[in-house]
Amino acid sequence: MRARTHVATTHTTHQTDPMTETTESETIAYDVVVLGAGPVGENVADRTRAAGLTTAIVESELVGGECSYWACMPSKALLRPVIAQADARRLPGLAAAARAPLDTPAVLERRDNFTSHWQDDGQVDWVEGIGADLYRGHGRLAGPRTVTVTVSDGSVTTLTARHAVVVCTGTRAQLPDLPGLAEVRPWTSREATSADSAPGRLLVVGGGVVATEMAAAWGALGSRVTLLVRGKGLLSRMEPFAGELVAEALTEAGVDVRTGVSVASVTREDGTVVALTRTGERFEADEILFATGRIPGTDDIGLDTVGLEPGSWLEVDDTLRVTGTDWLYAAGDVNHRALLTHQGKYQARIAGAAIGARAAGTPLLDGPWGPHAATADHEAVPQVVFTDPEAAAVGLSLAEAEEAGHRVRAVDVEFSSVAGAALYGDGYKGRARMVVDLEDEILRGVTFVGPGVGELIHSATIAVAGHVPISRLWHVVPSYPTLSEVWLRLLEAYRDN
Repeated sequence: MRARTHVATTHTTHQTDPMTETTESETIAYDVVVLGAGPVGENVADRTRAAGLTTAIVESELVGGECSYWACMPSKALLRPVIAQADARRLPGLAAAARAPLDTPAVLERRDNFTSHWQDDGQVDWVEGIGADLYRGHGRLAGPRTVTVTVSDGSVTTLTARHAVVVCTGTRAQLPDLPGLAEVRPWTSREATSADSAPGRLLVVGGGVVATEMAAAWGALGSRVTLLVRGKGLLSRMEPFAGELVAEALTEAGVDVRTGVSVASVTREDGTVVALTRTGERFEADEILFATGRIPGTDDIGLDTVGLEPGSWLEVDDTLRVTGTDWLYAAGDVNHRALLTHQGKYQARIAGAAIGARAAGTPLLDGPWGPHAATADHEAVPQVVFTDPEAAAVGLSLAEAEEAGHRVRAVDVEFSSVAGAALYGDGYKGRARMVVDLEDEILRGVTFVGPGVGELIHSATIAVAGHVPISRLWHVVPSYPTLSEVWLRLLEAYRDN
């Protein structure tokens, strides 16, 4: 089974060590050098160019990064038909037609279109359009404010930065240290989002976002999926009911969800993957996906040349500047604040603005909610899990709020009390929770679970980030009959109890 993890010839990752013999090096000076041309690096470059700073951006694979080719875009392209079909099955008049299997080749073709068939010409044009210079090759720090770019023929270009180097190299899948794993050739998130056909049987190891989304996608596209979860349930970073409702729906859709299962070893026998658990259970499949975490893409970018630990997460302040430096920044996954594309792009905008202000010698407004401070990283991080039902959350869960020392109260309502939910589809099932700070009567967190709730989360994000008091929320009138009427039900439940 082929998975499109390759990179076109002109985009090959170059792992040549710049310390080995090379051709003569060229040195070019910029105001800012960005390592990594994914969405985060692109946004840093956009903001520093807008500030009038000359900017170089270095990429070893495809411009556009993980999100464009192996994560957000292909995974959601796979899931959108799955969710649309599930919605149609809830509606008399469509239900019968929606029982037909999905046209898997058509779904995969649409997925391929969203990844531009793993070609990055359009994104390269965008980088050139903002006036940034793109360098293809392996970028590596070579001391303060210095980056070397090595290409396949061994030639090296040295870039120096007058003001800042920004690390935006993201993360990669973490694989467990299991006997036999290398020989099995397991899937990671890359293979799961780029495979060119559905495996007959798929084992998914993990209980987080990637595991649940890919179980939902490939289960609907024709695979017989078994989900092996080490913990007690799914989506452990959300409110408990989120994982419970998603697990229930996956089971109803035909996914075999097993919790409390820990894989001890894997082998491939005559083409069949065999996974043995610590209790001796045996599971067989055609492919196995490990969705068991991420590690920072910092192991070979020269951190040791500036006194930092290779392979480490980079600790930053709220301007995204790396602790202990005055020139090195880290935005996106590499700082481990929130491994989400939209949050990384937010950080990139903050970092670019802060670099521009420091370069110009203008006042740095880095207090809470200032233009040079990534305050939302601490208080208002939103996320949507695109399963059926969707799970969406922002801010703190009840447990997190209590652990942080807030005096809070959780308010829960079922979507069965919302007219818009009944209209959305027969048998609509979902739940909403808001976590209210009883001292200030503001929201510390909000969670929605149910079909279509991903489009509700921005309203919750505004309420949490804006510290909108309950008294003001009563004047935010939801349109009838929409899913957003759940806000009125939540406020009523808070008032009446």
